[in-house]
Amino acid sequence: MTIQRKIANWRRVGHFCTTRLVDYGELIPIELAETKKRVMHEVVALVALTIGALFTLSFVSIAVIVTAAGTPHLVLTAWCVAGAWLAVSVIAVIVMMSRKPAEPFQALREELRRDVEAVREAMQ
Repeated sequence: MTIQRKIANWRRVGHFCTTRLVDYGELIPIELAETKKRVMHEVVALVALTIGALFTLSFVSIAVIVTAAGTPHLVLTAWCVAGAWLAVSVIAVIVMMSRKPAEPFQALREELRRDVEAVREAMQ
C-alpha cells in the first residue's frame, strides 16, 4: 500500500469517526433519559412491592402468634414465624443476587462496536 493510499485511508477513517461523533452526541442523552426512566420505574415498583409484602407478612405473622397465644405451643409458633421470616430474607437475597443487572448505554456500546469493526475493515 502506498503512502498516498494510507493517507487517503486515514482521512476517510477520520471523516467517518468525526461524523459518528455527532451521532454519539445525540445518542448519549437519549440513552441517559431511557436509563433514568427505566431505573425510576423499577425502583418505584420494587419499593411498593417490598412495602406491601412486608406489611402483609407482618400482619400474617402477628395473626399466627396471636392465634397460638391460648395454646401450649406459643413459643414454638413464635420461633416458626421467626424462621419463616429468615427464609423469606434468604430467598430475597438469592433472588436479588441472581437478577441480571441493567445494562445502561447498551445501544451506544453496540454502535461503538460496529464503528470499530467498520474502521478495522477500512484499514485492511
